Amino acid sequence: MAPDSYRLSLPIARETSVVFGSPHSGSLYPEAFLNRAILDKHTIRSSEDAFVDDLFSAVPQHGAPLLVAGMPRAYVDLNRGPDELDPALIDGLRRPAHNPRVASGLGVVPRVVANGRPIYRGKLTMEEAHSRISNYWRPYHDQLQTLLDQSRNRFGHSILIDCHSMPREALDAVGPAGADRPQVVLGDRFGASASHDIVERIEAAFAAAGFRVARNMPFAGAYICQTYGRPSRGQHAVQVEIDRSLYMDEARIEPLPGYADFKARIDQVVRDICTIGAADLDQPMAAE
Repeated sequence: MAPDSYRLSLPIARETSVVFGSPHSGSLYPEAFLNRAILDKHTIRSSEDAFVDDLFSAVPQHGAPLLVAGMPRAYVDLNRGPDELDPALIDGLRRPAHNPRVASGLGVVPRVVANGRPIYRGKLTMEEAHSRISNYWRPYHDQLQTLLDQSRNRFGHSILIDCHSMPREALDAVGPAGADRPQVVLGDRFGASASHDIVERIEAAFAAAGFRVARNMPFAGAYICQTYGRPSRGQHAVQVEIDRSLYMDEARIEPLPGYADFKARIDQVVRDICTIGAADLDQPMAAE
């Protein structure tokens, strides 16, 4: 495990079963990685969930842990499986890429950033890919499962909020022309990764803060929700995608003037979500 695999912020006391994670806001770009890339750092950052870790930084104040990736998504993608390796990028990998995410260049070690722009000229060694997975991918996931196990042991259930941001253009095809676009998209893999009641209450928390909320379109949740969402075991996972254009200049990757007010709204949502996992502490939440 590398020392910068992740950052874990813990509350003084765990007061809720909710765990927050931000797997795509890592911003520690290794010099060797940047030197190998054919893109400049600013372009590579287009894949980063910039400022998401800061938006949710008050999570521990509400009794929940916050787990944040150290390395950026362009270096290793924590929302992909460790076997989602790309033969077009990894030298010596002969298996065909049946996974559409891998085929598009967005495997666990990405080949491209946003809009399909290649990161490298040439291939990486299998040793390099495995090093990134063992040093950065695995420690994050081991810690995440530990946090969820702690919640289940303490409260009888766990609720993972997997925090992300989405580019404004991702919403252009959502809904009929001229209609208001959602500002937040909740992904529960169409009901497979979390109970209906929990998702309803998370949606209500965002709606109470004035957000327009949609579910599963265009993002239903990827590897993390698929892996950790086990409602029948009392382990729930919901992916949260927030429209980046609400709080940042997407081209410049800079906060907008109203960033502090927006962050305050997110803090209100976090507070309300944490109360979901704090209810009925003596009785495990029913799984569906």
